[in-house]
Amino acid sequence: MFTGIITDVGKVCAIEKKGDTRIKIETSYDTDDVAIGASIACSGPCLTVVEKGPGWFAIEASAETLDKTALGEWKVGTAVNLERAMRIGEELGGHIVSGHVDAVATLTDMIPEGDSVRFTFEGPQEFARYIAPKGSICLDGVSLTVNEVNANRFGVNIISHTQSATSFGRRQVGDRINMEIDMIARYVARLLGKD
Repeated sequence: MFTGIITDVGKVCAIEKKGDTRIKIETSYDTDDVAIGASIACSGPCLTVVEKGPGWFAIEASAETLDKTALGEWKVGTAVNLERAMRIGEELGGHIVSGHVDAVATLTDMIPEGDSVRFTFEGPQEFARYIAPKGSICLDGVSLTVNEVNANRFGVNIISHTQSATSFGRRQVGDRINMEIDMIARYVARLLGKD
């Protein structure tokens, strides 16, 4: 489990494609404190550390992960939002995030609003019913509040801190972003028989 509060922005430093795709990520985390087998959310998906060294760790992405997320588009130099798994007793600053990406949304517009930027995304139609104004959504691993919804398009406001502390400061219209819908919305829809 995660909170959607990013604690480091890493960088892809190597990609090796064979059976599964092995991705090496530079990080400022103290990797002596990261166990092999630990879960780290990497721009959304919860991935398992399979190797590590000073200032880096490696994960493996299966064909399913590459197909259902934006990881298949990563290249050397791609910025990666990182969050280590939540520990019992830690502050829950964002919202409950599983690290299970539901879909990929496309960034369709960026409009400056004071020091913030309004990002508009278009997601798959089948997930639109789970997105509500003032509800939570996780985009590239970041817990965000939805401002408005129009069919399968929705907007979020990215404050200057989030722009500098995550990969959102590097985003451009047309980018594809990992999206995880709010877990509570998913279960409410299930209980109401709408899923």
